[in-house]
Amino acid sequence: MKLVIIDYGAGNIKSIQFAFKRLGVDAVLSNNIDEIKAADKVIFPGVGEASSAMKMLEESGLDKVIPTLNQPVLGICLGMQLMCDFSEEGNTKGLGIFNVHVKRFSNAVKVPQMGWNTITNLKSDLFNDIKDQEFMYLVHSFYAENCKETIASSKYGIEYASALKKDNFYGVQFHPEKSSKAGEQILKNFLELTTNN
Repeated sequence: MKLVIIDYGAGNIKSIQFAFKRLGVDAVLSNNIDEIKAADKVIFPGVGEASSAMKMLEESGLDKVIPTLNQPVLGICLGMQLMCDFSEEGNTKGLGIFNVHVKRFSNAVKVPQMGWNTITNLKSDLFNDIKDQEFMYLVHSFYAENCKETIASSKYGIEYASALKKDNFYGVQFHPEKSSKAGEQILKNFLELTTNN
């Protein structure tokens, strides 16, 4: 299997690479459009600030490529947020894959949310062998609103989408690569997805 992690300068890529290595898959880091298109599975990571990350995607032409991919694609953290229509962080227009807005948590809660939180209302093969209320590791100040594309929710002041799915595109707000055995199971499930899941 050819697994490509999109390398556009805004990802905590090493920990994702190590997580897949533990599952027996050597993930390739690449910003080469042909290599990304030819992959069996694609990871779209992201750490940092939305508008500057989007600018890096635009400069490399990846903003046009990612929405056209046909294989299973998994956006992680900021990667998932950039797959949405719009983010309040830097008033950033996203890739428009998920029809939802990304908003900042209110000051009624400590921002960023950092640490373990549960995911619930699980609705996808991405969550095979994951129990409802499983704990995942998160670090974020912005969240995607719940919408028809939500496949898992979490609560932090309000209920929000901790995972999204549309066609072959998946997004998770949490970091599966830092979420112990359950996170590893989600990455394993992603490797086993077909475009029909």
